Amino acid sequence: MRFSRFLSSSKSVLGRAANIKDSYWLKTQHGFSTSGPDLVTDAGSTSIGRFANYTVFKGKAALSMKPILPAIRELDQSRSSRVYRNGSVILTFWPAVGQRKYDWEKKQVFALSATEVGSLIGLGPTESCEFLHDPSMKSSLEGQVKKSLSISPLGNDNGYFINLSVVNNIQKTNERLSVPISKAEFTVIRTVLSYVLPHIMGWPQAMMRAQQPTTETKTSKSRPDPIFEWGR
Repeated sequence: MRFSRFLSSSKSVLGRAANIKDSYWLKTQHGFSTSGPDLVTDAGSTSIGRFANYTVFKGKAALSMKPILPAIRELDQSRSSRVYRNGSVILTFWPAVGQRKYDWEKKQVFALSATEVGSLIGLGPTESCEFLHDPSMKSSLEGQVKKSLSISPLGNDNGYFINLSVVNNIQKTNERLSVPISKAEFTVIRTVLSYVLPHIMGWPQAMMRAQQPTTETKTSKSRPDPIFEWGR
């Protein structure tokens, strides 16, 4: 009976948690939280997704980052595989519409490649960098949407400004979002990116696959080594 009451109370808590779309993020003492839109699940869902975003909330905008693993495709029957779509780190920006309020529908995203992630990891306290993207490159819409991400120091080794500019000639819009990142917050970002980098390249997946023993290897290991037996 106690267990059944526990289950019923747990379901009611989960039900309430699924209906907090308008106030899903939790403000901490430092003004940021790892809670984000992906934390909310639809009511009645039988599965719970797990996300590990790192989100920073500031006065004029919020910034969230999450990794996207590469897509790996089997080549043939010899257990060979190859990355056919590279992974990335997705930066998502939301503009502020009031104090502690953000427009979650009006977001802008920027995907960092492995090389761009390396640039951020190696960024010095007085250095800056800029990345230019055209989402429609090599298509008929090339040049219609241009994205520019720049990282510049705040000064006195206090952190960085992360600025995103999106020019959309189709919709006739020009959006600029800026998020100041403290030294401590950038240390978190640098540490996370250092860990994520080999994963978005597919290297851990490739190493695990290379270390998996084949059928022949398993058979040979099941027999005792004659030299070892003679040395007894």
